[in-house]
Amino acid sequence: MKIKDDAPEIGAVFHLEVEKIFPNPQQPRRSFDEEALRELASSIREFGILQPLIVSKIEKEVENGTQIEYQLIAGERRLLAAKMIGLERVPAIIRKVSADREKLELAVIENVQRDDLNPIESARAYAKLQDEFKLTQREIASRVGKSREYIANAVRLLNLPSGIQDAVAEGKINESQARLLLGISELADQEMLFQSIIRDNLSVREVKTRIRGLVTKEKDEKSRPEITPEIQLLKERLETFLGTKVDVRQNGETGKITINFYSAEELQGIIEKVTKEGNSSL
Repeated sequence: MKIKDDAPEIGAVFHLEVEKIFPNPQQPRRSFDEEALRELASSIREFGILQPLIVSKIEKEVENGTQIEYQLIAGERRLLAAKMIGLERVPAIIRKVSADREKLELAVIENVQRDDLNPIESARAYAKLQDEFKLTQREIASRVGKSREYIANAVRLLNLPSGIQDAVAEGKINESQARLLLGISELADQEMLFQSIIRDNLSVREVKTRIRGLVTKEKDEKSRPEITPEIQLLKERLETFLGTKVDVRQNGETGKITINFYSAEELQGIIEKVTKEGNSSL
């Protein structure tokens, strides 16, 4: 059986069957907020789809002829919301696209221009354009209307550990806080500060202050004598127990322990741990 394309011409806005539209494997967006989708579905039920989807046309040879399908370039949220309320057709614009590279470019540009991607999704999309499709950062910047520095900073977010990337994607920390974390060389310090941002709801200014403190301590630690492996192990156990940075200075058989805190609440928490548990918990 030959499935006919009921679109009279490419470039017009017309209504396509929902069941013929499939996701784009090059789509940079990976996560969708369920509550936001339900709100969009409610809006579509009341007002309809105001912004047409953008698709490319795909012709497949089958046993009985040619089958017509459509691949999304932009508008996956609108398509999902339309499915939620049982729409059979959606308005769409058909773009004639000849290559995967152009499909990805169009998908990225459409989403970025609508601020439709979270920072990690954008970073992965830029990286894909750069690594798989050999675009320079300057070329990417020109296509999406951003500066080259903006693209470079966005892609750098992918150097963060996966757990921190997930937090950025989920909105638990913002892009500015994430970029500041990139400036911390020690992974343990980076993770500790990340947990503090989540736990204490630190502002960007507070994060900068803590990083300056970490940089100063790193310089001090490089200039001081190394501690023994046994003392290092005890230091790490103490940091885990207290949930904060601990400095240990060893001078022969004696030394000094400094417990760092960054707010009155954090100090109170440290005091409670020490007074409740005592040394037996370490």
